[in-house]
Amino acid sequence: MNKLKKRSFLIFIIATAFVIIFFTLLTDSGTEFIQGVQDRFPAKKEITQLIEGMEEKTDVHRNEGTVADYVIYLDVTRYQMSKESESDKITPIEPLPDNYPEVFLEVKHLEDQTPEQVAKQSQMDLETELPDIAPIPVETVISPVEGYGLHGAAGNEWNSKIIDIYIVSDGKEGSFLITANYFLEAAEGHGSRFYHMLESFEVIERR
Repeated sequence: MNKLKKRSFLIFIIATAFVIIFFTLLTDSGTEFIQGVQDRFPAKKEITQLIEGMEEKTDVHRNEGTVADYVIYLDVTRYQMSKESESDKITPIEPLPDNYPEVFLEVKHLEDQTPEQVAKQSQMDLETELPDIAPIPVETVISPVEGYGLHGAAGNEWNSKIIDIYIVSDGKEGSFLITANYFLEAAEGHGSRFYHMLESFEVIERR
């Protein structure tokens, strides 16, 4: 083997070792992060929530968002979480009749938009969707999450659409956009349950 081939072979060995070490560290870091989330948040706990004017004790289970950027607790006897390409979506396990408005709680991570930017865009989008009640103010909220909130109700009929929007900082340069979609008759049911779910919402920052 000549000097050039020896040198090339040595460079290849060093580069391969670097890649192996890099991915090992990356994997260990990811494993440590997930383990930290699991240690900090119990897999299951009992909460008391007010549903339709009555206190209800409910067992809820920890669910982790896409790449564990947040945790939220769900009543898994009533709701399921699906991880879609651009968001996580929580929906009732039992489907509603076709003539009912859609019911869901959606969490979307916007990593390059500040809460202020997302709040402004959400305000414009909501006023476009519900023009009869515009203008819709952006409010600073501390419950069920800390950030910005918007509320829109399309009318006073039993099936009038209600949309609650919350914007939460991701602790960096981005935001979580959370949308609760339900209808007037379900305000004290699904609406209240979504509210209590969001009380458990917590952003997990990677160190």
